[in-house]
Amino acid sequence: MIRTATTTAKYVSLVVASIVMLLPLGLILFGSFKTSQEFLSTGPMTLPADWGNIENYVTAFTRGNMLAAFGNTVFIFAMAIVGTILIGAATAYALDRFRFAGRTTVLALFLLATLVPGVTTQVATFQIINGLGLYDSRFALILIFMGTDIISIYIFLQFIRAIPKSLDEAAKIEGAGHLRIFFQIILPNLKPAIATVVIIKGIAIYNEFYLPFLYLPSKELRPISTTLFDFKGPYGSQWEIISAGVVITIIPILVLFLFLQRYIYNGFTSGATK
Repeated sequence: MIRTATTTAKYVSLVVASIVMLLPLGLILFGSFKTSQEFLSTGPMTLPADWGNIENYVTAFTRGNMLAAFGNTVFIFAMAIVGTILIGAATAYALDRFRFAGRTTVLALFLLATLVPGVTTQVATFQIINGLGLYDSRFALILIFMGTDIISIYIFLQFIRAIPKSLDEAAKIEGAGHLRIFFQIILPNLKPAIATVVIIKGIAIYNEFYLPFLYLPSKELRPISTTLFDFKGPYGSQWEIISAGVVITIIPILVLFLFLQRYIYNGFTSGATK
């Protein structure tokens, strides 16, 4: 009896959680197919009168300059992710394979940095970016996003610990240096970890609004997260067009997540169990 009640409660909670998560997406999807008048005169749960109305999508894509925004996003995304992977993997490699004073302190400092709210350091960060001449440049975001967090280091560290040190020793006997060992032995064995970091860090970069809004005032440099802001004005907002734009922006990151999601579990647990 108790077991049946527990199972029922588990599935009910999962259904409720799914509804809570999917309901906003459904409302946005409904709104994206409505006309301006229909959006204002009907309720959010009301189905659109014409599911074939793609005018909002066309307007969002053309007037929102979303093609250029996607290009900016891909450039920032790719550069930042590559930098994060190299820095995070190299840091984890150094912490695991080398013995030096302060190893624990270095790891603790990375953990401490994640406990500091990012907004409290924005003044100093802005001054550094401005001093480097990177304000209103895509490289400002790339530099900020390349900052490796403790989660990336932890994931890489677990996998590197699972790689036998005998491989390093064999490579050293063949005359390989630390850089060659890292790029030819360590990095190729970190594919599941890399995929996990791409998902976690990539979604954060793709969804970031505040930093692009702060550091990229020029419209032609805006990524996809801020380009839809043009449809919101002081005298009103075109919510039906914004809804269509949101649906368009969800599709790429959703495809990436579905393609790489099987690596998330492996990335967090395989390194610890191998």
